[in-house]
Amino acid sequence: MASRLRKVRRLRGSRTHGWGQVAQHRRTGAKGGSGMAGLHKHKWSYTVKYAPDHFGSNKWHPPNRVIVERWINLYQIEGLATEAGEVDLVSMGYDKLLGQGTVHGALKVKAKRASESAIEKIKTAGGSIEVLEVAEKEEKKPAPKDGNKQKKPDGPKKSVQK
Repeated sequence: MASRLRKVRRLRGSRTHGWGQVAQHRRTGAKGGSGMAGLHKHKWSYTVKYAPDHFGSNKWHPPNRVIVERWINLYQIEGLATEAGEVDLVSMGYDKLLGQGTVHGALKVKAKRASESAIEKIKTAGGSIEVLEVAEKEEKKPAPKDGNKQKKPDGPKKSVQK
C-alpha cells in the first residue's frame, strides 16, 4: 500500500490521532505492564501463541542430578588391584568407574556407580563387578494405537432423589 493512502496521513496534525485527551496511548500503561508482566493474567493469549514454553521447569537442570566428583577409568584400576584381583573403589573414595581403556585380567570390582561400557568390558574379560547404586532407566512405553485406547474412569455419579 502506498504511504499516501494510509490513515496516519489523514491524522497528521491532529495531536492525538484519535486516542482522546491528554496523551492516551503513549506511555507504558497502554501496554499492560513492562516486560513479561501479566503472562498468567491479561496476556495469557499471547503466552499461548508466542511463548508456550515460558513457564515450567528447565530441562537442562534436572532436580535430582548426581554429581560425580571423583572417577577412574578401566586402564587405571589394574595397578590398584590386590594379589587376589580385587579392587574396592568405594573404600578408595571413587564415585564412578568409567569405561576408557581395557582390562587384561579377570578382576573383582566393587564400585558405587559404573558406566555400561565399563561393566561390559569387565564381564567380557572374565571378571565380575558389584555396583552399589544402580540407576534404573525408565523405558518409554509406546503410545496406544487408536484401537487400543484406554477408557478414562467415570467421575462421581450424581444420585437422583425422587
